[in-house]
Amino acid sequence: MLQARTLREGIDLADTSRYGDDVWVLDPAQTQSHYKALILNFIALPESYRPVAKQMYFAMLSGELPPGEKRPEIVTIRGSMIEVKRFFGWLTQHFGDQSPPPPLTALTTTDLQQYRHHLTKTRRPALVAVSCAGVRYLWRYRHVLDDHLSFDPVRAIDGWSIPHRLKEAENRTDRIPEQVLGPLITWSLRFIDDFAPDIVAAHQIWLRHRNQPRRAHTNTGARAALNELLNDYIDRGRPLPGRNGALHLKYLARLAGVSLTTVHAGSDAIAHAVELVGICESSTFDLDIAGTLEGRPWIDAISTSHITHDGLATLARMLHNSCYIIVSYLSGMRDSEIKHLSRGCIRTRRDPDGNIYRWTIHSTAFKGEPTEGAPATWTVSATVARAVTVLEQIQPPSQDLLFAALPHSPGGKTPVGRALPTGSTLRQLNDFRDWINAYCTRTGRIDAIPDVDGQPWKFRTSQFRRTLAWFIARRPGGSIAGAIQYRHMSIQMFEGYAGTSDSGFRAEVEAEMALARGEHLLTVVEAHKHTDFSGPAAEEAAHRLTEFGAQANFAGVIVTDPRRLSRLMNKHDPAIYPGTYANCVFNPDKALCTRTHNSHGTPQPTLTDCKPLDCRNVALTEDNLTALTEELTTLLGELDARPPLPPLLHQRLTTRAETLTTFIARHDRTHE
Repeated sequence: MLQARTLREGIDLADTSRYGDDVWVLDPAQTQSHYKALILNFIALPESYRPVAKQMYFAMLSGELPPGEKRPEIVTIRGSMIEVKRFFGWLTQHFGDQSPPPPLTALTTTDLQQYRHHLTKTRRPALVAVSCAGVRYLWRYRHVLDDHLSFDPVRAIDGWSIPHRLKEAENRTDRIPEQVLGPLITWSLRFIDDFAPDIVAAHQIWLRHRNQPRRAHTNTGARAALNELLNDYIDRGRPLPGRNGALHLKYLARLAGVSLTTVHAGSDAIAHAVELVGICESSTFDLDIAGTLEGRPWIDAISTSHITHDGLATLARMLHNSCYIIVSYLSGMRDSEIKHLSRGCIRTRRDPDGNIYRWTIHSTAFKGEPTEGAPATWTVSATVARAVTVLEQIQPPSQDLLFAALPHSPGGKTPVGRALPTGSTLRQLNDFRDWINAYCTRTGRIDAIPDVDGQPWKFRTSQFRRTLAWFIARRPGGSIAGAIQYRHMSIQMFEGYAGTSDSGFRAEVEAEMALARGEHLLTVVEAHKHTDFSGPAAEEAAHRLTEFGAQANFAGVIVTDPRRLSRLMNKHDPAIYPGTYANCVFNPDKALCTRTHNSHGTPQPTLTDCKPLDCRNVALTEDNLTALTEELTTLLGELDARPPLPPLLHQRLTTRAETLTTFIARHDRTHE
């Protein structure tokens, strides 16, 4: 069944499902390691429709495709099976007086209209569209089916195809709010930089005890090993490990490397030790907490429990989450790309003195690539490199994937070579939020992750990439220029994606920049400042912004709806680019900068190459003139400084100051 598919490494085609099987296992062809194992279960379909279903899904998987059809992805095939099963089930129930139900060729437009009406009563509009698309496969694959729909539902039934539109409220949830993002990143960095050494140390102890073979003792030797452990507890005045108020005998046996029988036989020695040092409420790892939070240990001890908030399994999972957040937010990688990170994925470049000046991270990209993906590289920061180092420390040596389930977590038995599914990551990200807030409540801290509109913020993996694009495009608060710390990251993001894969990240950032420009320009129109420009392009700027305001149906209210503003900028972008020293009223025929094109091929200015004193595309605001005046003041200060500047530099700055003085005097209307 999978002969036309790329199989995962180590899979033999002879061991995969065959046409006659009632269940087709798709997992061997799922090349993305974070996908759940999927199957096509034909037993779940009404018996009369099983043959046509097998024909269609064989064609999708490996058979002859109908003209114009591309071979679908495995997840698409499994998703369509859900909708085909839903449709066949409805047919069987709808034609309950017929046994078997009618063939597909006998169905009429009335039948499908009734099914669609059934969907609208039982499913949300977006899901109705998905269900209808699934049914249409029975028409699209008609050339390879013995039984199929005799008409195209899209053409024959009005409203069959419903565009998937997000509600306005859903559109606003794409970006993580600043008040949520701040503490989230802060706590993530605390885990990576401050808490990780303690968690990793406990993890190493756990691995050592888990993997060590039980020592072959004689009765005397086993008793001696137990007594040695007990004496160590007594000498250090450390209580014996407990669980639920009682002595944790199994953990004590593991620490001593002896059998549970030996521990029971040494009950007298254990009772004596309990009298001297007592029993802990819970078993904890024998290590001194090194990490601090505002000068105090961040935690009293790390428990061996798998379920408590201070247990290794929980803390390691929170550390795992922290690393995911930092890698995702500071790289712009998709979830699938993050899930394919493996040991050694960070590469560095050093200067002649041996100092690292660049970090790159290597993974596999799938968007726009063949099914098996393609190697891809992103340029990242030292922070991401530190997160990867931690990830390499908390995975057992046998696990190459950094985002596989941890060995002491509930999903720790995930096979080697399989990463956490996206659904598991979603749950764990929100568990991280809850852990932080519970920790803050227990310790009286005020830097918890706040609710949004009275509800805990629900994290999704796509939000980090979306939020990074927003921050690169603009500074929080609506300012046009990106924050300085993100400007450098912006260069890294674009460099990292260049020449690797069709990531779409550049387009996302460009879209955010366009929205930011649109908001700013509409604010200028609202304040009636679009006629106050000076400079060679002042008249053109006023004309363009007047038209822009008219297209926005401006009535004294700024357009803030992102979708409406996006449509406005797509259709009526005035091509005015605000800047510190000038506004570029872009006309490619007059531009002196190095002209470039955006991801859609539209010409645009290179603002970093702007020549505001010479270009005819310049329009000036009061803020621009103020910035130019401050620049002039700085230049004059340097010219008057002592000791004097070298003659050549002095001459160059003098010429610059004279040019600035003339330029400002020509365009500063405050002196008119």
